[in-house]
Amino acid sequence: KFPRLGEAGDCSDYGSRDKSGTILGRIVPDGNVLFPDTFQTNHLLFYERFKAYQDYILADCKASEVKEFTAEYLEKVLEPSGWQAIWRTNVFEVLVEVVDVEYSTLKAVVRLSEPFLCDSRVSTFTLECMQELLELKKHQLPVQELWVVFDESGEFDQTALAIEHVRFFYQHIWRSWDEEDEDDFDYFVRCVEPRLRLHYDILEDRVPSGLIADYHNLLSQCEALYRKFINLRSGISSSDSDSEAENVSMVEGLKLYDEIEHLKQKLKLIENPLLRYVFGYQKHTGLQAKGSRPMGTKITHVVSSTIMASLLQSLLREKLCPETCDEELEIQFHSDPLTAVSACYEGDTVIICPGHYVVDGMFCIADSIELEGYGLPDDVVIEKRGKGDNFVDCTGANIRISSLKLVQHDAVEGILSVHQGKTTLENCVLQCETTGVTVRTSAELLMKNSDLYGAKGAGVEIYPGSTCTLLGNGIHHCKEGILIKDFLDEHYDSPKITMVNNVIHNNEGYGVVLVKPTVSSDVKDISVITSSLFSDLGNIQTIKSNGKTDNVEDLGHEELHECATDDLELHERAEISEQTEGNYEIANELVATSVKKSQMHKKRLSELGITEADDNLMSQEMFVSIVGNQFKRNGKGSFGTFLF
Repeated sequence: KFPRLGEAGDCSDYGSRDKSGTILGRIVPDGNVLFPDTFQTNHLLFYERFKAYQDYILADCKASEVKEFTAEYLEKVLEPSGWQAIWRTNVFEVLVEVVDVEYSTLKAVVRLSEPFLCDSRVSTFTLECMQELLELKKHQLPVQELWVVFDESGEFDQTALAIEHVRFFYQHIWRSWDEEDEDDFDYFVRCVEPRLRLHYDILEDRVPSGLIADYHNLLSQCEALYRKFINLRSGISSSDSDSEAENVSMVEGLKLYDEIEHLKQKLKLIENPLLRYVFGYQKHTGLQAKGSRPMGTKITHVVSSTIMASLLQSLLREKLCPETCDEELEIQFHSDPLTAVSACYEGDTVIICPGHYVVDGMFCIADSIELEGYGLPDDVVIEKRGKGDNFVDCTGANIRISSLKLVQHDAVEGILSVHQGKTTLENCVLQCETTGVTVRTSAELLMKNSDLYGAKGAGVEIYPGSTCTLLGNGIHHCKEGILIKDFLDEHYDSPKITMVNNVIHNNEGYGVVLVKPTVSSDVKDISVITSSLFSDLGNIQTIKSNGKTDNVEDLGHEELHECATDDLELHERAEISEQTEGNYEIANELVATSVKKSQMHKKRLSELGITEADDNLMSQEMFVSIVGNQFKRNGKGSFGTFLF
């Protein structure tokens, strides 16, 4: 017997006739009250659809077998006749009765119900017009265009659910080009599961709105190009001539094919949950800087829920009275940090007094301003409530944020993103939700003496072409500590990375992970090159056998001071060495990847007939320094690579 929804201990979505009455809800029509109610089936959970497609509909079929497997499924669960449905199109709705089902074509044979019920959105469809339309279609309609009329007996639950699965599949999962792609692979694993997960991630606000827009735009482009490609291919195959026009069409077809493949790869990156996280997307912020005020004045904004006399005196003494009193200092008071930042112009300062501030919006900082907590970070807390893409977006030329604690909830994107310009983050605490701090291409981050934790993605994401300096920070209890995005692509510059005296610990995966493609064999082995280069890289710190790190001063961490003592036990030395040896490993891998990039660039120039290429590794300015960092208790180790 076929499994059914509601059976004890079973999470499938098939109704049971052994139970009296329907287990499905009903939808009452909004418009014409003469129309009957329909089954409510569009509320199914992810695991219900997942199990239906995996276990009962598609199993391990190939893309070319999808229609055949779906027909077999419908034949097992669909009532062949005796039920009513509403036939819905973009133009009209009409009540029909199903008299038979053509399973192989996924179509139902219907006739108009009596009395005739029709609701048209554009023009009035008479009974005669509808009869003529059905005759043109041979009274056969795709089952996904039918919404089953509600029946309390439960007899048609399976029918309603089966049609819902087919309708959802062809609306949200199936792509017109699927049959032509990698037909030897399991279609469910390759396409259905990632697309289904993406659909529910979007529904549950787990995907940035910008990425959703990108995905739908890519999908529309790909569909349009594929239709054009199919029409062009049909025209070529139907022609017997070997004319010049046909040769031109073939060249155009090849170009279209390449464009389609490129778009399909982009779609796959977004559909795959892991690659979606690893690669992210380039968000283009439209925020414009205000610039300076017309009179050139700069204002100090003071944020406090309440101002006590003692607090005001301290502020006047320590912050608000300039040493030189040549000009008056203009001050504005706010109760909300979001309002204060929104009121800023170029050169303004925001001082946030101790307190716990809950904001329901995003900080968009497009001008060069200073945002400073007055006190210790744990005393000046800004907590974001409500769902949204970002917490802090920085695009200003020179932004400084210090002595604050940022707490993120229900987030889709990271806690702080630097899109362009330079942002300095000092003496801050970042309690993350998704990813932590993101440094986009061409942007610069200086993060110093700060504590970052809790990210479900990476604590710090470094994009190609960016500049990232991390000094004396703690990055811990994230999925990955630091993620360096792929920069081998010819369109990207290498990132400039400085990591000194950071403690990266207790992360689920690696302390630092580098994303890169599998390079083809025509790029020669670089191990010899990189080993010879290290003698010239004085800014890369190597780890000596005694566990000490050369030229590391004022590390600020107890473990490194212990490392310098002469009377360490052997096992203690080994532990310290393990904590710090990731510095050399990371530097080595980044040099190697930079060499690969240089070789690939040289090869491309050679193919174009350009013989000169820069072989000087340091001209790539890959990084400044990776020294004195400690890696402790990271789940997969201090450093790893993600190959794609």
